[in-house]
Amino acid sequence: VMSILLHGDAAFAGQGVVYETFHLSDLPSYTTNGTIHVVVNNQIGFTTDPRMARSSPYPTDVARVVNAPIFHVNADDPEAVMYVCSVAAEWRNTFNKDVVVDLVCYRRRGHNEMDEPMFTQPLMYKQIHKQVPVLKKYADKLIADGTVTLQEFEEEIAKYDRICEEAYTRSKDNKILHIKHWLDSPWPGFFNVDGEPKSMSCPPTGISEELLTHIGNVASSVPVKDFKIHSGLSRILKARSEMTKNRVVDWALAEYMAFGSVLKEGIHVRLSGQDVERGTF
Repeated sequence: VMSILLHGDAAFAGQGVVYETFHLSDLPSYTTNGTIHVVVNNQIGFTTDPRMARSSPYPTDVARVVNAPIFHVNADDPEAVMYVCSVAAEWRNTFNKDVVVDLVCYRRRGHNEMDEPMFTQPLMYKQIHKQVPVLKKYADKLIADGTVTLQEFEEEIAKYDRICEEAYTRSKDNKILHIKHWLDSPWPGFFNVDGEPKSMSCPPTGISEELLTHIGNVASSVPVKDFKIHSGLSRILKARSEMTKNRVVDWALAEYMAFGSVLKEGIHVRLSGQDVERGTF
């Protein structure tokens, strides 16, 4: 399994979550053993010039924080893009580290259907309107090289258009959305045969007071005899014991009881992070 994340250039530079996930990328409990980040770099964020959107020369510079290789490739050259993507996949599979593919391209139209880019980016869009679309540019090259004929190219385009048209026509006939077809669900019993969720009622999760008392007593005891514990911790355990006796709970004890009851059923509980080690949770 290989994780691939698709980013926009402005988001890659501007979203804190990108920096955060890079810093999680090599941690023992969180690593994906290398993610391939594909940045669709159309050199403009919504309507913002890069010089107004970030302080570094490239949007992908944030990946340098983990020394990830960054490949900048001209998206108007499909063969170069394929080559770079193969190298990126090979890097990831060899070294199990993150890698970034920066597709340097342009956005032919506005940010969305309502956006007129000429208002904010007139010079850029005058240049973009002169650009030959990548499909035509690559087709002309292949035809000139004799790799394909004009007829083969036109048949391929017609075939693709037909696939889209047929899918569009079929979509109008679909009266029921089968959620099941879209989900590779790890819970086979979650949906019924028609792909609809089964009744969402939860099974009762309550446990007996006797079991709660038992967990509370264990949670407030010291497992080793003659073990000298820190006086601050001793106070907490004593208070917890009193609470259990008086049938009251605070957040920490409630959490303890929840974990304890799950453990009693033989289900493994994994907590991670420094807050766990120091007993915040």
